[in-house]
Amino acid sequence: MRISTKGRYALRMMLDLALHDSGEPVRVKDIAARQEISIKYLEQIVSLLVRAGYLKSVRGPQGGYRLVKPPKDYTLGSILRLTEGSLAPVECLEDEENECSMAENCATLFFWKKLDAAIKGVVDQYTLEDLLDWQQQSGDNYVI
Repeated sequence: MRISTKGRYALRMMLDLALHDSGEPVRVKDIAARQEISIKYLEQIVSLLVRAGYLKSVRGPQGGYRLVKPPKDYTLGSILRLTEGSLAPVECLEDEENECSMAENCATLFFWKKLDAAIKGVVDQYTLEDLLDWQQQSGDNYVI
């Protein structure tokens, strides 16, 4: 499994919004400058995050974006699934029910299920608030 730039940038954007939440909306161009990411690319990600109800858009000259919920309510897994789709390591584990005709006799399925559980266990265990805490504890040494 490889996380694309869309997934990585979505996490960075959400963390940037959490870090710079002063009660006022944050502009995409400010996030883009801080994160050194193209405004056009961030706008595509913002659109996805707004449609999913993760961000609220505020229009006008002082407009921008804000998190809809507190950082503790966003798991990193939910953000990554939104941008990446399934995080399953193999196609046969992407759906609730394994439709693979080889599932009953698959010698590797046990391993893939364990790997899938490990991935879910990590990405769903941590929240945006955890990243925010790590960022703040680091004395701003982390690059987000």
